[in-house]
Amino acid sequence: MDDELLLHILNLIQPLSARLQARFLSCITEKKLPKKHKLLLGGQTANAIYFIKSGFARAFYHTRSGKECTSWFMGTGDIMISVYSFYSRQPAQETIELLEDSTIQFMSWSDVQGIYADFPEFNYHGRLLTEKYYIASEQRATLLRTGTAAERYALLLKSYPQILLKASLLQIASYLNVSHEALCRIRSGGFAKRAN
Repeated sequence: MDDELLLHILNLIQPLSARLQARFLSCITEKKLPKKHKLLLGGQTANAIYFIKSGFARAFYHTRSGKECTSWFMGTGDIMISVYSFYSRQPAQETIELLEDSTIQFMSWSDVQGIYADFPEFNYHGRLLTEKYYIASEQRATLLRTGTAAERYALLLKSYPQILLKASLLQIASYLNVSHEALCRIRSGGFAKRAN
């Protein structure tokens, strides 16, 4: 198993000791999974944390009326987790789905907890990763409340320039909290060309 990308990302945060790297690698499982594979279904308890070695994924949930809403996208180099479910040990509200054939590395909840207990220095990595995704989540929440649809679309294209090749327009529209028609108007206005 080639773990260079994951170890590179973790070592950028702070170098891992040889013992910690060995323990970390002994706990990782890698799988190649097809497009549309569900890593987690709403209602299940999240028992793993995922790293996208290559590929693209999204999380989505259904409203009470049955409407499907995409809550986030993740690509190569990203860590995926249902935060609420993984840490609270409660059923997830969202489903995590692969949008293209992907290579995923994952570690169980119990292995993560064991590493935190046995290697206190790894808590620093966990804290910085949590901060990174919490900041991104807050930025998105603020943009949804205060930004225009065009600004939200621009940020999405900046974050994932190839997203139009990976996700459907309906998935993108639901992520942006706009109608399919509104997204088409934004794109037809030449906005997509200017955003790249």
